[in-house]
Amino acid sequence: MAGKKVLTSAFSNLYTDQRIEKVCRTLHENGYDVELIGNNWGGEEKMSRPYSFSRINIVSKTLKTAYFEFNWKLYQEIKKKADQNTILHANDLDALLPNYLLAKKLNIPLVFDSHEIFSEMPAVQGKMSQKLWRYLQNKMVPNLKFMMTASGSYAKWFQTKYGILPVVVQNAPRKIDFSIEIPENNPKILLYQGALNPFRGIDKAILAMHHLDNVIFKIAGDGPRKIEYEDLVMKENLQEKVQFLGKLLPQDLREITLTADIGMSIEENGGESYEFSLPNKVLDCIQARVPLILSPLPEMLNIKNQFDVGEIIENHNPENIAKAINKVLNKGRKNYQPELGKAAEQLCWENEEVKLLEVFERASK
Repeated sequence: MAGKKVLTSAFSNLYTDQRIEKVCRTLHENGYDVELIGNNWGGEEKMSRPYSFSRINIVSKTLKTAYFEFNWKLYQEIKKKADQNTILHANDLDALLPNYLLAKKLNIPLVFDSHEIFSEMPAVQGKMSQKLWRYLQNKMVPNLKFMMTASGSYAKWFQTKYGILPVVVQNAPRKIDFSIEIPENNPKILLYQGALNPFRGIDKAILAMHHLDNVIFKIAGDGPRKIEYEDLVMKENLQEKVQFLGKLLPQDLREITLTADIGMSIEENGGESYEFSLPNKVLDCIQARVPLILSPLPEMLNIKNQFDVGEIIENHNPENIAKAINKVLNKGRKNYQPELGKAAEQLCWENEEVKLLEVFERASK
């Protein structure tokens, strides 16, 4: 339904958020007039996009006050920009309240995209803020008409808790034309990509390097645990075997992923948001035809049961992680190609965006 305006908002500096980028681009390419609103918390890198975007200036010094400030300012922004031809599109719970209030006030449609179960994330567990997020979630989510989320397990969680069944739009990458010669790396490359947060299994994988020969562990990303993990590498005297690549641009990360022998997504069960997640890195590695070691969590088991894309670790004991890595390396990246190819054909943005467009089509009416 061409011409409808979509106001997309997120507590994000927008630069590295691939899901929001893909959603906005798909809507833009399908005739929607998209405007993206983020903020400058965590940087204000230059961006160019085919649709308009802006960042709300945050003066707060702590995350807690930044949330309040952003929501207040976002309310004012949306109020200025929304009209009867607008669909509001909120990404995650930390941007939902202003959208929810104005959708009601102006009687216009709202699409909520829950990238995770925000109220159950490790970062808020056991804190005062968790009570606030749960309260807001309980108040708003049951009344939503249009909702998407990033995994089938998340959708089931929301349905059980609130009686609303979100449309599952997985955060899969776009298809890549895969015709590269698979490199013969020596040493072999194990790659972690993503935020350096707790419960990602990174520290356990570092310790697993003691049990591996002729393997180098490359860590691409940044985050609150970076210094702790760098110290662990020094303490364990593993500087020769572990490299920190820092935060990379999406296109640079894609180039690096293509060179890896094995990827990893060995999240620990740090609460329901992690337990039911389907990490982006799993789908990115599959699209790059890189086999993985995976956690025995529902979404990863689900993929492994459909396609042989790697090995499931028994537990997070470093020796067990090393065992799974060796199993994949001994089989070799080339031998996983037929199954990775089948998975890549199915788990791609081209299939996911069809469901996304259906949601916005319904909201348009």
